[in-house]
Amino acid sequence: MKTPTHPHPGFRAAACLAAMAVFGVVSIASAQDKPKGPSGKIFVASVSGESLISHGGLLEDMNAKSAYLAEGTIIETKPKATNALVYSNGTGIFFDPDTRVEVERFHQDPFVPNRSDLEVEPSVSQTNVLIVRGAVGLCTSKMVAGSSMTYRTPLGIVSTQGAKLVIETSPDGTTISMLDGESLVRNGQMDIGGKTLHSGEQAIIKAASGNVPASMVISQIPPARRPALDERIFMACAARKTVFFDTSGPQGSGEIKATPVVPVSLPVPVTVSPSQLPP
Repeated sequence: MKTPTHPHPGFRAAACLAAMAVFGVVSIASAQDKPKGPSGKIFVASVSGESLISHGGLLEDMNAKSAYLAEGTIIETKPKATNALVYSNGTGIFFDPDTRVEVERFHQDPFVPNRSDLEVEPSVSQTNVLIVRGAVGLCTSKMVAGSSMTYRTPLGIVSTQGAKLVIETSPDGTTISMLDGESLVRNGQMDIGGKTLHSGEQAIIKAASGNVPASMVISQIPPARRPALDERIFMACAARKTVFFDTSGPQGSGEIKATPVVPVSLPVPVTVSPSQLPP
């Protein structure tokens, strides 16, 4: 009976190395073929009072008409300060006094700028933001299919596909007010299904206390609260008109550049009292 022969150990090692090399070449080629999205930016439309911005451990004063990398950025307004920013996907955001926001993720696909329709998001984007304290007003552009936007507080989570809303949070609770559009609101990470918040509605999420678990109640926005909410939305929407985002390189795959635009009428900065935060 003929004894079967086996490849020499050195041959097997060489074959494995060759296979790994081929796999590595294919992987590198695939990575090179896949378009890399530009680094998303945020543009400072207006600043009133002292606001700080931090990225990569570098803390500096926020200056109007400046642009910063969005992902990983921490923004903080002092007790008597407000500001308004614009993401490079066209979303405007207004910051109340004494507000801290952390942009945990902001990814944007390559895009070719289109000056003929500034109301539509230029490309697919994913936004994940933590509001540590304070309040923000959001005014989004029309988001394209595949985009996502999630804002969370220590008590709640809101996901939207395009809307005008105000999110306020304090140690006692979170209030999410929907001025226009719809959003999915969840009472913390354990609330899998969530509830849909419609235009004119607000969700109040209360923190757990003693034996009373955290709760969420949806109701109509009280008429007395509308003026303060509308002011925040007005400032967020006005900020969107102060900048045009362009990109360099083929197919808009290069660096995002922010070009300031002078609006027809400049908005008047507002100062919202922290006392208007939810109890």
